[in-house]
Amino acid sequence: MVKQGVAVDQFRAVDHPIASGVYPDMREHGWEVDAWPELFPRVLAADILVIAGPIWLGDNSSETKKIIERLYAHSGELNERGQWLYYGRVGGCLITGNEDGIKHCASNVLYSLQHIGYSVAPQSDAGWIGEAGPGPSYGDELEDGTRAGVDNEFTQRNTTFMTWNLLHMARMLRDAGGFPA
Repeated sequence: MVKQGVAVDQFRAVDHPIASGVYPDMREHGWEVDAWPELFPRVLAADILVIAGPIWLGDNSSETKKIIERLYAHSGELNERGQWLYYGRVGGCLITGNEDGIKHCASNVLYSLQHIGYSVAPQSDAGWIGEAGPGPSYGDELEDGTRAGVDNEFTQRNTTFMTWNLLHMARMLRDAGGFPA
């Protein structure tokens, strides 16, 4: 996306003390610390949201699920047109790991995003898994100096398709002024 002139902002959920729960600010519901209220404006500023995460035991990680949970916390809010807050935004996902389950994990993330109002373009997901079982994760440096998965032709092709489809859908929604109110 950066190569196409798109401004990109990203953060790793695991690097922030994001509380679990389905309220916009879990500090109002017993949690001492919750970074979500400070991170959420960055998420809301994005026309395209890509959730990226690993497969653990054949399913999305708890961090991935926590982000979806926290997005859901705002799903009853409205945008300036009186529509659900996430209308007019596009969602996608990237899944990595070293066990099978990309399609299962992607279907869960994409269903969740569209359920709360994000638009999901065709092939809005991509992924990479190495050999099943213990082994390198995507981007890990290998003995030969290369990085696991980075040069995988299948992953590169699907990531390219996903990127163009997300950009195209976001442009279509922007040019149309979003969904009719």
